[in-house]
Amino acid sequence: MDITLTNTRTRRKETFTPIDPGNVRLYLCGPTVYDRAHLGNARPVLVFDVLYRLLRHVYGEAAVTYVRNFTDVDDKINDTALKRKKAGAEGTLETLVQERSDETIGWYHADMDALGALRPDHEPRATGYIAEMVAMIKDLITRGHAYEAEGHVLFAVDSYKAYGALSGRSVDDMIAGARVEVAPYKKNPMDFVLWKPSSDELPGWDSPWGRGRPGWHIECSAMSHALLGESFDIHGGGNDLMFPHHENEIAQSCCAHPEGDFARVWLHNEMLQVEGKKMSKSLGNFFTVRDLLDQGVPGEVIRFVMLSTHYRKPMDWTAEKAREAEEKLRKWRGLLTGIAPTNANETLVHELSADLNTSKALTLLGLMADDLKQHQYWEQHQVKDMVRSAAEVEGEFLASAHLLGLLLPETGDWYEAQAELDLNKFAEHLSEARADAMQSKDFSEVDRLKQGFIAAGLEVRMSKEGVELVPGAGFDVSKLEGLL
Repeated sequence: MDITLTNTRTRRKETFTPIDPGNVRLYLCGPTVYDRAHLGNARPVLVFDVLYRLLRHVYGEAAVTYVRNFTDVDDKINDTALKRKKAGAEGTLETLVQERSDETIGWYHADMDALGALRPDHEPRATGYIAEMVAMIKDLITRGHAYEAEGHVLFAVDSYKAYGALSGRSVDDMIAGARVEVAPYKKNPMDFVLWKPSSDELPGWDSPWGRGRPGWHIECSAMSHALLGESFDIHGGGNDLMFPHHENEIAQSCCAHPEGDFARVWLHNEMLQVEGKKMSKSLGNFFTVRDLLDQGVPGEVIRFVMLSTHYRKPMDWTAEKAREAEEKLRKWRGLLTGIAPTNANETLVHELSADLNTSKALTLLGLMADDLKQHQYWEQHQVKDMVRSAAEVEGEFLASAHLLGLLLPETGDWYEAQAELDLNKFAEHLSEARADAMQSKDFSEVDRLKQGFIAAGLEVRMSKEGVELVPGAGFDVSKLEGLL
Protein backbone atom coordinates (compact mmCIF):
# COMPACT_ATOMS: atom_id res chain seq x y z
CA MET A 1 0.00 0.00 0.00
CA ASP A 2 1.37 3.42 -0.97
CA ILE A 3 2.01 5.92 1.81
CA THR A 4 1.81 9.62 1.03
CA LEU A 5 3.37 12.29 3.23
CA THR A 6 3.53 16.08 3.02
CA ASN A 7 7.21 16.85 2.52
CA THR A 8 8.09 20.26 3.95
CA ARG A 9 11.23 20.33 1.81
CA THR A 10 9.28 20.16 -1.49
CA ARG A 11 6.05 21.70 -0.15
CA ARG A 12 3.89 19.01 -1.65
CA LYS A 13 2.32 15.68 -0.82
CA GLU A 14 4.46 12.84 -2.16
CA THR A 15 4.31 9.08 -2.41
CA PHE A 16 6.80 7.79 0.12
CA THR A 17 9.53 5.70 -1.50
CA PRO A 18 12.12 4.48 1.01
CA ILE A 19 15.80 4.48 0.08
CA ASP A 20 15.86 0.81 1.09
CA PRO A 21 12.50 -0.92 1.81
CA GLY A 22 14.37 -3.35 4.03
CA ASN A 23 15.87 -0.55 6.12
CA VAL A 24 13.41 2.35 6.53
CA ARG A 25 14.96 5.04 8.75
CA LEU A 26 13.40 7.98 10.59
CA TYR A 27 14.66 10.56 13.07
CA LEU A 28 12.67 12.76 15.44
CA CYS A 29 14.19 15.62 17.41
CA GLY A 30 13.68 14.70 21.05
CA PRO A 31 13.48 16.78 24.23
CA THR A 32 16.02 18.90 26.03
CA VAL A 33 15.93 17.18 29.40
CA TYR A 34 15.74 19.98 31.92
CA ASP A 35 12.09 19.67 32.99
CA ARG A 36 8.80 17.83 32.46
CA ALA A 37 7.44 17.49 28.92
CA HIS A 38 4.59 19.94 28.36
CA LEU A 39 1.53 19.01 26.34
CA GLY A 40 2.90 20.53 23.14
CA ASN A 41 6.00 18.32 23.41
CA ALA A 42 3.76 15.27 23.20
CA ARG A 43 2.31 16.07 19.79
CA PRO A 44 5.33 15.22 17.60
CA VAL A 45 5.90 12.11 19.71
CA LEU A 46 2.38 10.87 18.96
CA VAL A 47 2.52 11.86 15.27
CA PHE A 48 5.76 9.93 14.81
CA ASP A 49 4.46 7.05 16.92
CA VAL A 50 1.58 6.55 14.49
CA LEU A 51 3.98 6.87 11.56
CA TYR A 52 6.32 4.32 13.18
CA ARG A 53 3.43 1.89 13.69
CA LEU A 54 2.24 2.39 10.11
CA LEU A 55 5.71 1.85 8.61
CA ARG A 56 6.17 -1.31 10.68
CA HIS A 57 2.76 -2.51 9.50
CA VAL A 58 3.62 -1.91 5.82
CA TYR A 59 7.33 -2.84 5.70
CA GLY A 60 7.66 -5.16 8.69
CA GLU A 61 8.83 -4.49 12.23
CA ALA A 62 12.41 -5.54 11.56
CA ALA A 63 12.68 -3.22 8.54
CA VAL A 64 12.13 0.08 10.38
CA THR A 65 14.64 1.99 12.53
CA TYR A 66 13.36 4.90 14.59
CA VAL A 67 15.73 7.29 16.39
CA ARG A 68 14.70 9.98 18.88
CA ASN A 69 17.44 11.77 20.78
CA PHE A 70 17.85 13.31 24.21
CA THR A 71 19.59 16.69 24.36
CA ASP A 72 21.46 16.47 27.65
CA VAL A 73 23.95 19.28 26.94
CA ASP A 74 22.22 22.63 27.28
CA ASP A 75 22.28 25.93 29.17
CA LYS A 76 18.82 25.26 30.65
CA ILE A 77 20.01 22.01 32.20
CA ASN A 78 23.06 23.83 33.58
CA ASP A 79 20.84 26.57 35.02
CA THR A 80 18.67 24.01 36.78
CA ALA A 81 21.74 22.33 38.26
CA LEU A 82 23.12 25.71 39.38
CA LYS A 83 19.87 26.42 41.26
CA ARG A 84 20.12 23.06 43.00
CA LYS A 85 23.73 23.78 43.92
CA LYS A 86 22.80 27.16 45.40
CA ALA A 87 19.98 25.49 47.33
CA GLY A 88 22.52 23.26 49.06
CA ALA A 89 22.52 20.11 46.91
CA GLU A 90 25.64 17.98 47.37
CA GLY A 91 28.03 17.00 44.59
CA THR A 92 29.81 18.80 41.81
CA LEU A 93 27.90 20.86 39.31
CA GLU A 94 28.68 18.30 36.61
CA THR A 95 27.26 15.55 38.83
CA LEU A 96 24.10 17.58 39.45
CA VAL A 97 23.70 18.11 35.70
CA GLN A 98 23.96 14.35 35.17
CA GLU A 99 21.46 13.66 37.93
CA ARG A 100 18.99 16.18 36.50
CA SER A 101 19.28 14.67 33.03
CA ASP A 102 18.76 11.13 34.33
CA GLU A 103 15.78 12.21 36.41
CA THR A 104 14.14 14.09 33.53
CA ILE A 105 14.67 11.24 31.07
CA GLY A 106 12.94 8.94 33.57
CA TRP A 107 10.00 11.33 33.76
CA TYR A 108 9.85 11.57 29.99
CA HIS A 109 9.77 7.82 29.54
CA ALA A 110 7.02 7.42 32.13
CA ASP A 111 4.89 10.16 30.57
CA MET A 112 5.28 8.99 26.96
CA ASP A 113 4.66 5.39 28.02
CA ALA A 114 1.41 6.55 29.60
CA LEU A 115 0.38 7.96 26.21
CA GLY A 116 0.92 4.57 24.59
CA ALA A 117 3.97 5.68 22.59
CA LEU A 118 6.37 2.94 21.57
CA ARG A 119 9.99 3.41 22.60
CA PRO A 120 12.19 4.20 19.59
CA ASP A 121 14.82 1.70 18.49
CA HIS A 122 17.56 4.13 19.54
CA GLU A 123 17.43 6.97 22.08
CA PRO A 124 20.92 8.50 21.91
CA ARG A 125 22.09 11.05 24.44
CA ALA A 126 24.10 13.94 23.07
CA THR A 127 26.79 13.34 25.70
CA GLY A 128 27.41 9.91 24.19
CA TYR A 129 28.34 11.35 20.79
CA ILE A 130 30.77 14.17 21.60
CA ALA A 131 33.59 12.48 19.64
CA GLU A 132 31.39 12.30 16.53
CA MET A 133 30.47 15.97 16.92
CA VAL A 134 34.11 17.03 17.24
CA ALA A 135 35.01 14.98 14.14
CA MET A 136 32.18 16.57 12.13
CA ILE A 137 33.19 20.09 13.21
CA LYS A 138 36.83 19.44 12.25
CA ASP A 139 35.65 18.21 8.84
CA LEU A 140 33.51 21.34 8.33
CA ILE A 141 36.49 23.55 9.13
CA THR A 142 38.68 21.60 6.68
CA ARG A 143 36.08 21.93 3.95
CA GLY A 144 35.81 25.69 4.49
CA HIS A 145 32.31 25.68 5.99
CA ALA A 146 33.26 26.62 9.56
CA TYR A 147 35.77 28.84 11.32
CA GLU A 148 37.24 29.33 14.77
CA ALA A 149 36.82 32.65 16.54
CA GLU A 150 37.57 33.54 20.18
CA GLY A 151 37.23 29.98 21.45
CA HIS A 152 34.09 29.36 19.43
CA VAL A 153 33.62 27.44 16.20
CA LEU A 154 30.89 28.80 13.94
CA PHE A 155 29.25 27.52 10.79
CA ALA A 156 29.65 29.93 7.88
CA VAL A 157 26.14 30.27 6.48
CA ASP A 158 27.45 32.01 3.34
CA SER A 159 29.30 28.82 2.42
CA TYR A 160 26.07 26.88 1.88
CA LYS A 161 24.11 28.39 -1.00
CA ALA A 162 20.91 26.40 -0.32
CA TYR A 163 20.56 27.80 3.22
CA GLY A 164 16.92 28.75 3.82
CA ALA A 165 15.42 26.28 1.31
CA LEU A 166 13.53 24.30 3.97
CA SER A 167 11.81 27.31 5.54
CA GLY A 168 11.54 29.12 2.21
CA ARG A 169 13.15 32.31 3.47
CA SER A 170 16.19 34.21 2.30
CA VAL A 171 19.09 34.90 4.62
CA ASP A 172 18.20 38.61 4.64
CA ASP A 173 14.61 37.79 5.65
CA MET A 174 15.84 35.49 8.39
CA ILE A 175 18.18 38.13 9.76
CA ALA A 176 15.34 40.66 9.80
CA GLY A 177 12.88 38.34 11.52
CA ALA A 178 15.05 36.25 13.81
CA ARG A 179 16.54 36.83 17.21
CA VAL A 180 20.17 36.25 16.34
CA GLU A 181 22.99 36.42 18.82
CA VAL A 182 24.95 39.59 18.24
CA ALA A 183 28.61 38.70 18.57
CA PRO A 184 31.62 40.65 17.20
CA TYR A 185 33.41 37.45 16.19
CA LYS A 186 30.69 36.42 13.70
CA LYS A 187 31.39 36.98 10.01
CA ASN A 188 27.64 36.88 9.30
CA PRO A 189 24.89 37.51 11.85
CA MET A 190 23.29 34.18 10.84
CA ASP A 191 26.44 32.13 11.49
CA PHE A 192 25.63 29.69 14.28
CA VAL A 193 27.69 28.03 16.99
CA LEU A 194 29.08 24.54 16.52
CA TRP A 195 31.32 24.60 19.60
CA LYS A 196 31.61 27.01 22.52
CA PRO A 197 33.82 27.36 25.60
CA SER A 198 32.82 25.79 28.87
CA SER A 199 33.93 26.72 32.39
CA ASP A 200 35.84 24.27 34.56
CA GLU A 201 32.83 23.50 36.75
CA LEU A 202 30.26 23.12 33.95
CA PRO A 203 30.14 20.01 31.72
CA GLY A 204 32.82 20.22 29.04
CA TRP A 205 35.09 18.15 26.85
CA ASP A 206 38.58 18.59 25.47
CA SER A 207 38.75 19.55 21.80
CA PRO A 208 41.16 21.13 19.31
CA TRP A 209 39.56 24.47 20.23
CA GLY A 210 39.91 24.07 24.01
CA ARG A 211 37.60 22.74 26.69
CA GLY A 212 34.03 23.30 25.63
CA ARG A 213 30.71 21.81 24.59
CA PRO A 214 28.76 21.49 21.36
CA GLY A 215 26.09 23.80 20.03
CA TRP A 216 22.56 22.43 19.86
CA HIS A 217 22.30 21.96 16.09
CA ILE A 218 25.43 19.86 15.60
CA GLU A 219 24.15 17.29 18.10
CA CYS A 220 21.32 15.98 15.93
CA SER A 221 23.47 15.99 12.80
CA ALA A 222 26.14 13.85 14.47
CA MET A 223 23.70 11.44 16.12
CA SER A 224 21.56 10.91 13.01
CA HIS A 225 24.68 10.31 10.90
CA ALA A 226 26.10 7.82 13.39
CA LEU A 227 22.87 5.83 13.65
CA LEU A 228 21.17 6.29 10.27
CA GLY A 229 23.94 7.18 7.82
CA GLU A 230 24.56 9.98 5.32
CA SER A 231 21.09 9.56 3.78
CA PHE A 232 17.93 8.45 5.54
CA ASP A 233 14.22 8.60 4.87
CA ILE A 234 12.32 10.87 7.25
CA HIS A 235 13.23 13.63 9.70
CA GLY A 236 10.71 15.61 11.67
CA GLY A 237 9.46 17.56 14.65
CA GLY A 238 7.24 20.49 15.47
CA ASN A 239 7.17 23.29 12.91
CA ASP A 240 8.79 25.57 15.49
CA LEU A 241 12.00 23.62 14.83
CA MET A 242 11.96 24.26 11.08
CA PHE A 243 14.04 27.38 11.64
CA PRO A 244 16.68 27.60 12.87
CA HIS A 245 17.25 24.04 14.11
CA HIS A 246 16.32 21.96 11.07
CA GLU A 247 17.64 24.56 8.65
CA ASN A 248 20.99 24.45 10.43
CA GLU A 249 21.00 20.66 10.59
CA ILE A 250 20.60 20.49 6.82
CA ALA A 251 23.38 23.01 6.20
CA GLN A 252 26.01 21.37 8.38
CA SER A 253 25.07 17.79 7.44
CA CYS A 254 25.03 18.42 3.69
CA CYS A 255 28.34 20.29 3.89
CA ALA A 256 30.00 17.62 6.02
CA HIS A 257 28.64 14.78 3.88
CA PRO A 258 27.99 16.18 0.38
CA GLU A 259 27.79 12.67 -1.03
CA GLY A 260 24.58 12.06 0.95
CA ASP A 261 21.08 13.53 0.93
CA PHE A 262 20.69 13.78 4.72
CA ALA A 263 16.87 13.47 5.11
CA ARG A 264 14.72 12.85 2.03
CA VAL A 265 11.38 13.74 3.65
CA TRP A 266 10.78 16.44 6.26
CA LEU A 267 7.64 16.09 8.36
CA HIS A 268 6.43 18.93 10.60
CA ASN A 269 3.40 19.06 12.85
CA GLU A 270 1.50 22.23 13.69
CA MET A 271 1.40 23.74 17.16
CA LEU A 272 -0.98 23.16 20.04
CA GLN A 273 -3.46 25.52 21.67
CA VAL A 274 -5.44 25.25 24.89
CA GLU A 275 -9.10 26.28 24.83
CA GLY A 276 -8.46 28.31 21.67
CA LYS A 277 -5.41 30.19 22.98
CA LYS A 278 -1.68 29.70 22.66
CA MET A 279 -0.36 27.75 25.62
CA SER A 280 1.76 29.99 27.84
CA LYS A 281 2.58 30.42 31.50
CA SER A 282 1.50 34.07 31.39
CA LEU A 283 -2.04 33.03 30.39
CA GLY A 284 -2.17 30.38 33.09
CA ASN A 285 -2.97 27.64 30.56
CA PHE A 286 0.45 25.98 30.51
CA PHE A 287 0.59 22.43 31.78
CA THR A 288 2.66 19.32 31.42
CA VAL A 289 1.60 15.83 30.41
CA ARG A 290 2.15 14.81 34.03
CA ASP A 291 -0.18 17.59 35.22
CA LEU A 292 -3.02 16.05 33.20
CA LEU A 293 -2.18 12.51 34.28
CA ASP A 294 -2.12 13.58 37.94
CA GLN A 295 -5.49 15.29 37.46
CA GLY A 296 -6.89 11.91 36.44
CA VAL A 297 -6.97 12.39 32.66
CA PRO A 298 -5.93 8.98 31.25
CA GLY A 299 -2.97 8.95 28.88
CA GLU A 300 -5.13 7.14 26.34
CA VAL A 301 -7.55 10.06 26.42
CA ILE A 302 -4.73 12.55 25.81
CA ARG A 303 -3.64 10.44 22.85
CA PHE A 304 -7.18 10.27 21.40
CA VAL A 305 -7.65 14.03 21.61
CA MET A 306 -4.27 14.65 19.97
CA LEU A 307 -4.98 12.26 17.10
CA SER A 308 -8.44 13.67 16.47
CA THR A 309 -6.83 16.61 14.63
CA HIS A 310 -4.67 16.16 11.53
CA TYR A 311 -1.01 16.73 12.33
CA ARG A 312 -0.70 19.59 9.82
CA LYS A 313 -3.51 21.56 11.48
CA PRO A 314 -3.31 23.50 14.78
CA MET A 315 -4.59 21.29 17.57
CA ASP A 316 -6.84 22.77 20.25
CA TRP A 317 -6.90 20.96 23.58
CA THR A 318 -10.16 21.47 25.48
CA ALA A 319 -11.68 19.89 28.56
CA GLU A 320 -14.79 19.09 26.53
CA LYS A 321 -12.76 17.14 23.96
CA ALA A 322 -11.13 15.19 26.77
CA ARG A 323 -14.53 14.38 28.29
CA GLU A 324 -15.92 13.21 24.96
CA ALA A 325 -12.81 11.15 24.23
CA GLU A 326 -12.96 9.40 27.60
CA GLU A 327 -16.64 8.59 27.16
CA LYS A 328 -15.99 7.15 23.69
CA LEU A 329 -13.00 5.11 24.80
CA ARG A 330 -14.96 3.76 27.75
CA LYS A 331 -17.69 2.53 25.39
CA TRP A 332 -15.13 0.98 23.04
CA ARG A 333 -13.32 -0.83 25.83
CA GLY A 334 -16.67 -2.04 27.12
CA LEU A 335 -17.19 -3.92 23.85
CA LEU A 336 -14.02 -5.98 24.20
CA THR A 337 -14.43 -9.59 25.27
CA GLY A 338 -10.83 -10.79 25.23
CA ILE A 339 -10.53 -11.65 21.55
CA ALA A 340 -6.96 -11.26 20.22
CA PRO A 341 -6.29 -8.66 17.49
CA THR A 342 -6.20 -10.06 13.96
CA ASN A 343 -5.71 -7.83 10.90
CA ALA A 344 -6.27 -4.08 10.73
CA ASN A 345 -9.09 -2.84 8.54
CA GLU A 346 -7.77 -2.04 5.05
CA THR A 347 -9.84 1.13 4.70
CA LEU A 348 -8.46 2.45 7.98
CA VAL A 349 -4.91 1.60 6.92
CA HIS A 350 -5.58 3.44 3.66
CA GLU A 351 -6.66 6.57 5.57
CA LEU A 352 -3.55 6.47 7.76
CA SER A 353 -1.45 6.02 4.62
CA ALA A 354 -2.96 9.21 3.19
CA ASP A 355 -0.66 11.65 4.99
CA LEU A 356 -1.43 10.19 8.43
CA ASN A 357 -5.12 11.09 8.43
CA THR A 358 -5.68 10.07 12.05
CA SER A 359 -8.88 12.10 12.27
CA LYS A 360 -10.54 10.07 9.50
CA ALA A 361 -9.11 6.86 10.94
CA LEU A 362 -10.73 7.60 14.32
CA THR A 363 -14.06 8.21 12.60
CA LEU A 364 -13.77 4.83 10.89
CA LEU A 365 -12.84 3.22 14.18
CA GLY A 366 -16.06 4.61 15.65
CA LEU A 367 -18.10 3.05 12.82
CA MET A 368 -16.30 -0.24 13.40
CA ALA A 369 -17.25 -0.07 17.09
CA ASP A 370 -20.90 0.38 16.10
CA ASP A 371 -20.60 -2.60 13.78
CA LEU A 372 -19.08 -4.71 16.55
CA LYS A 373 -21.89 -3.78 18.92
CA GLN A 374 -24.43 -4.79 16.28
CA HIS A 375 -22.73 -8.14 15.68
CA GLN A 376 -22.58 -8.84 19.40
CA TYR A 377 -26.31 -8.11 19.64
CA TRP A 378 -27.09 -10.40 16.70
CA GLU A 379 -24.99 -13.18 18.15
CA GLN A 380 -26.59 -12.78 21.54
CA HIS A 381 -30.04 -13.11 19.94
CA GLN A 382 -28.89 -15.97 17.71
CA VAL A 383 -29.48 -14.17 14.45
CA LYS A 384 -28.55 -16.53 11.63
CA ASP A 385 -26.72 -15.95 8.36
CA MET A 386 -24.19 -13.42 9.68
CA VAL A 387 -21.41 -12.94 7.14
CA ARG A 388 -18.85 -12.55 9.94
CA SER A 389 -18.89 -13.59 13.56
CA ALA A 390 -18.66 -11.06 16.39
CA ALA A 391 -15.21 -12.48 17.19
CA GLU A 392 -13.96 -11.75 13.67
CA VAL A 393 -15.29 -8.20 13.83
CA GLU A 394 -13.74 -7.68 17.27
CA GLY A 395 -10.36 -8.98 16.14
CA GLU A 396 -10.27 -6.53 13.23
CA PHE A 397 -11.52 -3.67 15.39
CA LEU A 398 -8.84 -4.26 18.02
CA ALA A 399 -6.03 -4.60 15.45
CA SER A 400 -7.14 -1.32 13.86
CA ALA A 401 -7.21 0.42 17.24
CA HIS A 402 -3.73 -0.89 18.05
CA LEU A 403 -2.42 0.58 14.80
CA LEU A 404 -3.47 3.96 16.24
CA GLY A 405 -1.97 3.07 19.62
CA LEU A 406 -5.40 2.82 21.26
CA LEU A 407 -7.12 0.13 23.38
CA LEU A 408 -3.72 -1.28 24.31
CA PRO A 409 -3.65 -3.53 27.41
CA GLU A 410 -0.85 -1.45 28.94
CA THR A 411 -2.85 1.80 28.77
CA GLY A 412 -6.14 0.40 30.06
CA ASP A 413 -5.59 0.69 33.82
CA TRP A 414 -7.89 3.71 34.03
CA TYR A 415 -10.76 1.72 32.53
CA GLU A 416 -10.14 -1.32 34.69
CA ALA A 417 -10.22 0.85 37.81
CA GLN A 418 -13.54 2.36 36.79
CA ALA A 419 -14.98 -0.98 35.74
CA GLU A 420 -14.21 -2.45 39.17
CA LEU A 421 -16.23 0.26 40.86
CA ASP A 422 -19.97 -0.31 41.08
CA LEU A 423 -21.53 3.14 40.79
CA ASN A 424 -25.03 1.74 41.21
CA LYS A 425 -24.91 1.94 45.00
CA PHE A 426 -23.95 5.63 44.78
CA ALA A 427 -26.75 6.32 42.29
CA GLU A 428 -29.27 4.44 44.46
CA HIS A 429 -28.19 6.40 47.54
CA LEU A 430 -28.71 9.70 45.71
CA SER A 431 -32.06 8.49 44.37
CA GLU A 432 -33.22 7.62 47.89
CA ALA A 433 -31.98 10.96 49.23
CA ARG A 434 -33.89 12.74 46.49
CA ALA A 435 -37.08 10.82 47.29
CA ASP A 436 -36.77 11.74 50.99
CA ALA A 437 -36.11 15.38 50.07
CA MET A 438 -39.26 15.52 47.97
CA GLN A 439 -41.17 14.72 51.15
CA SER A 440 -39.21 16.79 53.67
CA LYS A 441 -38.32 19.67 51.31
CA ASP A 442 -34.81 19.52 52.75
CA PHE A 443 -32.42 19.04 49.83
CA SER A 444 -29.19 19.51 51.77
CA GLU A 445 -28.25 15.83 51.56
CA VAL A 446 -29.01 15.75 47.85
CA ASP A 447 -26.82 18.81 47.30
CA ARG A 448 -24.01 17.32 49.38
CA LEU A 449 -23.98 14.10 47.39
CA LYS A 450 -24.21 15.88 44.05
CA GLN A 451 -21.32 18.19 44.86
CA GLY A 452 -19.24 15.25 46.06
CA PHE A 453 -19.94 13.25 42.92
CA ILE A 454 -19.15 16.21 40.67
CA ALA A 455 -15.92 16.90 42.58
CA ALA A 456 -14.92 13.26 41.94
CA GLY A 457 -15.42 13.76 38.21
CA LEU A 458 -18.84 12.18 37.81
CA GLU A 459 -21.58 13.64 35.66
CA VAL A 460 -24.87 13.51 37.58
CA ARG A 461 -27.91 12.85 35.40
CA MET A 462 -31.24 13.05 37.23
CA SER A 463 -34.57 12.39 35.56
CA LYS A 464 -38.00 10.92 36.29
CA GLU A 465 -36.61 7.50 35.43
CA GLY A 466 -33.92 7.71 38.08
CA VAL A 467 -30.32 8.75 38.69
CA GLU A 468 -27.35 7.95 36.47
CA LEU A 469 -23.72 8.63 37.35
CA VAL A 470 -21.35 8.83 34.36
CA PRO A 471 -17.56 9.02 34.84
CA GLY A 472 -16.10 12.01 33.02
CA ALA A 473 -12.59 13.15 32.16
CA GLY A 474 -10.52 13.21 35.33
CA PHE A 475 -12.77 10.84 37.31
CA ASP A 476 -11.03 10.04 40.61
CA VAL A 477 -12.38 6.98 42.46
CA SER A 478 -10.64 7.95 45.69
CA LYS A 479 -12.73 11.11 46.01
CA LEU A 480 -15.89 9.00 46.49
CA GLU A 481 -14.57 7.64 49.78
CA GLY A 482 -16.58 8.82 52.78
CA LEU A 483 -19.48 10.20 50.76
CA LEU A 484 -21.92 7.46 51.82
